[in-house]
Amino acid sequence: MALTKRERRLRIKRRVRKSISGTAERPRMSVFRSNKQISVQIIDDITGKTMLSISSLVKDIAEKNGSKSEQAEFVGQAIAEKAATAGISEVVFDRNGYLYHGRVKSLADAARKGGLKF
Repeated sequence: MALTKRERRLRIKRRVRKSISGTAERPRMSVFRSNKQISVQIIDDITGKTMLSISSLVKDIAEKNGSKSEQAEFVGQAIAEKAATAGISEVVFDRNGYLYHGRVKSLADAARKGGLKF
């Protein structure tokens, strides 16, 4: 029986998460993409705490008009700025089972332009 899209994504997510882990010095940057929104969390897996998070639902980003890819760029720039103020310069990128394409790629590129290294 064929896998659904969700099952396939979760299977990829589990396979990737075996080798990816975030520390306090280099936390994990996890992306979640829904049909309408995109959100990012910077997570320290050792303590199990979310250090920073931002979403396209934040008022500053939601007010900007644009396509979903442009919103992902705004989220990437915002997370890079928040990480810089928190003293985080390097992260491990976790695409969360999504293909590195489209909105996920535009978010990652914008975060890199903002100064994050991964």
